[in-house]
Amino acid sequence: MDYKARITVEPGKRSGQACIRGLRITVADLLGFLAAGMSHREVLEDFPALEAEDILAALAYAAEKCRR
Repeated sequence: MDYKARITVEPGKRSGQACIRGLRITVADLLGFLAAGMSHREVLEDFPALEAEDILAALAYAAEKCRR
């Protein structure tokens, strides 16, 4: 998964944290929801602006950051 088209970093938004497609939902928020036990389906239902590919992009982003 090439996350670069879906993960954005804007200095003035959410203190420059990595966000999903310019939304105010951070990668850290999304990963936190998953870590707390929410399913992909639950996340998508609770946040209709998100798409299934956004979840995969967030996971790919986190995986790359861990490899560094």
